[in-house]
Amino acid sequence: MLMKQFSKSKYKISQLGFGCWGIGKSMWIGADDIESKKALHKAIDGGINFFDTALVYGNGHSEQLVGEVEKECGEELFIATKIPSKKLEWPASDSSTLKESFTKEYIIKKTEESLRNLKRDYIDLMQFHVWNDKWSDSDDWKEAIHKLKKDGKVRFWGISINDHQPSNGIRAGKTGLIDCFQVIFNIFDQKPAEVLFPFCLENKISILARVPFDEGALTGNIDPTTEFPVGDFRNSYFRDKRKVDVKLRVDKIWNDVKSETTSMAEAALRYIISFEAVTSVIPGMRKEKNLLANLKSVEKGPLSPGLLEQLKVHRWDKNFYL
Repeated sequence: MLMKQFSKSKYKISQLGFGCWGIGKSMWIGADDIESKKALHKAIDGGINFFDTALVYGNGHSEQLVGEVEKECGEELFIATKIPSKKLEWPASDSSTLKESFTKEYIIKKTEESLRNLKRDYIDLMQFHVWNDKWSDSDDWKEAIHKLKKDGKVRFWGISINDHQPSNGIRAGKTGLIDCFQVIFNIFDQKPAEVLFPFCLENKISILARVPFDEGALTGNIDPTTEFPVGDFRNSYFRDKRKVDVKLRVDKIWNDVKSETTSMAEAALRYIISFEAVTSVIPGMRKEKNLLANLKSVEKGPLSPGLLEQLKVHRWDKNFYL
């Protein structure tokens, strides 16, 4: 497993991280704790040391599982989690104020809650789960960061950037208080590479690439006949004729990548790790078979420069979360 330096720190995290949304159960139907913990242990055995969770993933359930597994394996992991806004909105609306979303007292309170769930004295990376860059000049969030770092409860701070708004965080990044941005980046959503990636490289800010498979679209397993369990958020994500559109586009991508890869999922992961700015890619991996496949894919390394150039034509500016 290739390890990459985290921000300007002495720490290194695995290029393949473990996205822990699915193991929280809340919006992914069919998650099983026994299976999830087995996958977490296998991930550690496979060299993964970076785990990205959030307080709202199952109302703390995901954090609790990660904390349990860390104790069981006896290894010190690099754990990232997130504070939801007080308004519980995704994304943060342009009309929301910092006072409505992240007061100093609220940031500290929610950090303490995550620490209890994880059964830890400190959190490696705490992230704001949504953001609006107009908050950057306010003091509350900065004071909270300084206090929690001074108290030794949070080592590093980051922002989970709003869906499909990759520049909505750069002002905060210029304060010097942000060590990491988490952003949607995949073969379809290539926009972060334009402005955000160069900014982060210049300022030594880490990038966590989320939604590498576009919620399953870029695995090649979505077609017009695909069905999801009742209550699964993907029923909305792939509603109307979206599955038809996905299938047509993914087939075209496969024609381009099949000479270098053995599957669409492999191509999707290797595309992301081909970018120097990306510190870690964090697919969800509730099942052991998916974990093992992802490990094997990342071990093969980046795609060729020629193929990366070819894949630019598959950019698809969309927002299925709306």
